[in-house]
This record gives sequence, structure tokens and C-alpha cells, in this order.
Amino acid sequence: MSGTLVLLLAVAVAYLAARIAFDWLARRFLIVSGAEYLLLGILLGPQVSGVLSAGVLEGFSPLIILALGWIGAIVGTQFYLRGLVRIPGIAYRLAFVEGVATFVFVSGLEWFLLARAFELTSRDAIVPAVGLGAIAVVSAPAGIEVVSRQLGRRVPVVRQLQVTTAIDALVGICALGLLYCVYHATPPAASRVVTPTEWAVITLGIGLVGGMLFHLFLGSERGSDRLFISLAGAVVLISGAAASLHLSPLLAAMVLGATLINTSANRTEIATTLSNAERPFYFVLLVFAGAMWQPRWSGWWIVPVLLFLVARALGKVASARLSSRLNGALAMTGSYWGRALLGQGGLAVALALDYHGFQGGRGDVVFGAAIASVLLTDIASARFVKSVVAPMVREPARGDRRRGRPGLGEGAWEDVDGSDGAAGAGRASGAVAGAGDGAGDGVPGAADGMASPRPGARESER
Repeated sequence: MSGTLVLLLAVAVAYLAARIAFDWLARRFLIVSGAEYLLLGILLGPQVSGVLSAGVLEGFSPLIILALGWIGAIVGTQFYLRGLVRIPGIAYRLAFVEGVATFVFVSGLEWFLLARAFELTSRDAIVPAVGLGAIAVVSAPAGIEVVSRQLGRRVPVVRQLQVTTAIDALVGICALGLLYCVYHATPPAASRVVTPTEWAVITLGIGLVGGMLFHLFLGSERGSDRLFISLAGAVVLISGAAASLHLSPLLAAMVLGATLINTSANRTEIATTLSNAERPFYFVLLVFAGAMWQPRWSGWWIVPVLLFLVARALGKVASARLSSRLNGALAMTGSYWGRALLGQGGLAVALALDYHGFQGGRGDVVFGAAIASVLLTDIASARFVKSVVAPMVREPARGDRRRGRPGLGEGAWEDVDGSDGAAGAGRASGAVAGAGDGAGDGVPGAADGMASPRPGARESER
């Protein structure tokens, strides 16, 4: 039996298992995970059974690029400007401080370790260090909706967690994409050296120009079949163009998604179509990531992986608390709301695959750290969220209105609640925060930025 047929059968069986068993586990035991697909890929890969050989994996590389582009486009659909301006500004301040502080903390520690302990040059050490920092930033919102639905009440910290996971996705994708621009080799055929700024403009231009061009085809289209075909063509073109130039397909596709969602009148249908096809691409990424993982247990290369796991956990908790203290929001978020951000989710795997392609398969430490983190944190991610949210439900925060700081209490989020969430985007991969409204439940979500979904969204379908 060919490796391709085995892969298709394995993914089909795993998908049915997720629909039946893992939906029940999410409701009963707060277990929301994609780690089972990583394990499936490891079992099918060259390291165990060899069903998916290196040659088979190489043949599927265009599908991996398409999947990366699809996930990136879904992230982009969250940034609908008219919806973003309705979210209180303090939510962005909390999210950006947490994300940037985590990135700097993890990247700095990894750079110091790689430069000193492994005697790498600063240039050689900064590339994997930034890659690890970008992956460390992203967090999975998968457990947020499961816990919110189980508790039956959403408090301001839930909205903050949703916004934060979306901003984390933005910071992680931009950091990794800009890294490729800074450390990009000039093509031999170029008449002059291309600067990092020019590579960044090229990356953004691919997504922006591609989005504007495909807006001509998608701007008024309502049919789901025609939308899917057009979107697939757009994602293939944009992600393929970025990959051929050794740029980030995730960043270019994210710009594509943001462009389409802000320029098209049928933004709801676009977001729903992207979301409905997300899970197959998400499963493909996880299976291929597991099959491509080549752990190096010998030598000292396991040390950066262990440092990543510890530094990320400390960085998330400490930076979240620092952010709340700087913005006077401890009463709303609590001191340890960073624990709810420890789950990694599918976007971490997507970033690892993106880095793996940029390094030509030489990103062993970065790739291994992402896989290990997903395997260790995803199963318990919902319980991390519950440990933060449940006390706030029992003792609801009143915000900081006594200090004259409006926008921290429940009322400040009323205009971004309900059906204004993105139409189901990011439900499987954990790529974005305000996901889950619309696509899976037949509700015409408005794709209005990072607004939170309603409690009944079927988040456990991850």
C-alpha cells in the first residue's frame, strides 16, 4: 500500500475519532488537543514505521505550503478594522505588552545560551533564538471557549484572553516573517543587494496586491463553491510566490486575508469559507509535522528545548502579570491570567513548519521545541484556562472604575460581544482568538475583528 493512501486513510480515521471521541472528552474532561495528530505523524514517519518516507514528504511540500497559507489567511480575517476599533484600547495594551515581553524574554535567553554554551556567532545564534521566541508567543484559544461554555458565564478576563491570543498570533507571525527579510540572501541574478526593508515590502506587497486582485473576483461572490475555488487559487498563488522567494507564506497570506476581509462586501462568506476548510489543512499540518520531526536526543541540543519550555511558561505568566500591573488592570485579569495562555495550539506547528522550510530542514532545535511544547501543553490547556477563569466567575471583577479607569469592567465589552465574532475562523488550529461564531453553527457572523464569540459556539470540535 502506498504511503499516500495510508496517509489519507489515517487522516480520515483520525478525523472521525476527533469528531466522536475528542468532542466527548472536551465536554467531559476539558481535554482539547491536536497532539493526537502529531503522534499519528510520528508513528507514520521515517523515525518509526517509515510509511511516510522522506521522498513522500518531499512530494507533499506544495500541500504543506497551501496549508500554511490557509492558516495565515484565517488569521488575517480577524483584523477587520471596523471591528477592531470597537474593542477597548486597554485590551490591546495588555495583549501587546504580554506578547512582546514574552518574545524578548525567550529570544534573549535562547540567544545567550546558543551563543555562549554552543559557541555560535551572534548571527548564527539569533536566527534560531528569534524563531523560538516567535513560537513561544503564540497561544491556543481552544480551551477558552470550552471553559466559557462549561461555566455558563463570561467575565472580562475571557474577552481579554481572546484578544490576547489574536495579538499573540500577529506578533509571532510578524516576528518570524521579518526575520526572513533580515536574514535573506540576495538572489544571484539580482543586479544589486536587496535590503531587508525591501524584502519586507515585497512580502507585504505579495499579500496586499494579491488581495486587491482577487477582490475583483471575490468582492460580490456569494456561492460557497465558487468562493472556495477562488480562495484556494488566491492562497496557492500568494503562499507559493512567498515560498519561491524564500519568504514567509504565513505572513503574506495573513496580509491577503486582512485585505480581503476589509475590502470585500461579502466578508462573512469569505471568513466562513476559509473556516469550513480549515480543519483538513490543520490535520495535514500536524500529521506532516510529526512525520518530519527528527529528534536529536544525543549531545547537548536537548538543552535549548528544555530551556524553551521553562522560559515560555515563566515568560507567559510573568509578562501577563507585568502587563496588568502597568495598565492598572489586575482587578479585571487577576495576577496569574498568563497561565491561560500556556497552551500552544496549531499555529505553533505552522510557525515551526514555516521556519523549517526557511532553514531548508535544518531547524532541528526550533522544530523540536515547537513539537515538544504542543505535546506537553495542549492536553492541559483547557484546565489552565479554568484555573484562571473559574475564580473570576465566583468573584466577578468590577474593574478599576473606582480609580477613574473606564473600560475595564463588564460593560466595556458589551459592544464587542455576541454575534460580531469572526465567522468561525481559527476554531481548529487555535490560530485566532475571537473564533467560533458562525461557520459551524449556521450563524451569519460578521467577521468583525477580534470580538468574542457567543458561549454556544462549538469550540470542542477542535
